[in-house]
Amino acid sequence: MTTSRTFLVTGATKGIGRALTERLIAAGHGVVGIARSPDPSFPGALVTLDLTDTARSTKMFADLAAHYAFDGVVNNAGLVRLHRIGEIELADVDDILRLNLHPAILATQALLPGMKARGWGRVVNLSSLTVLGIAERTAYAGAKAALNSFTRTWALELAETGITVNAVAPGPVGTELFRANTPEGSEREARFLSLIPMRRLGRPEELAAAIAFFLSEDAGYITGQTLFVDGGGSIGKALD
Repeated sequence: MTTSRTFLVTGATKGIGRALTERLIAAGHGVVGIARSPDPSFPGALVTLDLTDTARSTKMFADLAAHYAFDGVVNNAGLVRLHRIGEIELADVDDILRLNLHPAILATQALLPGMKARGWGRVVNLSSLTVLGIAERTAYAGAKAALNSFTRTWALELAETGITVNAVAPGPVGTELFRANTPEGSEREARFLSLIPMRRLGRPEELAAAIAFFLSEDAGYITGQTLFVDGGGSIGKALD
């Protein structure tokens, strides 16, 4: 019988976050989701929160940690804006770094005392294939590269506590966030797919499976790792 756990998931109502929530609940776990907008169809407990509001986010994460005995957190919330060098606005960079990095720190730090006290915990950060280089992703790839660094650093610092820290790096996945910048049939989509040996987009459920593994009992001896779930994109361009 699998132990029932309780997990916090940011960016929980759409795409990968939603698929993960449904998978975890189907397995008997509890999920508290964080999202900017209400969603009456959300299958877990949902908290509406603008993660760009640092003061409110800090208080909300503290309140949630006091109310729930969390076993782990999935730092999934993110923001993408496209720009090429020569056209980068620093305000965009600040926004992208803030939303991709600050909530991950705040949520993890809020849950940390409880996980340490129980001697068991899981932290999973959502990275991206773009850390290996793709046009128009200067700030986004930089933020995700920082999350990879967070993952390794936190894993070292927490290695003796029973808490593991890992990252999952998706390739292009057919989510609303991806489609907002990469419409179906567009040149951008074709460019992305040309880098993926499987020649297809990932499905949110495929990413959810990888994240759920890192949250599981079976992953207890894995920490500090970044797993690319990307249709082979991280191994280089396929030769025709």
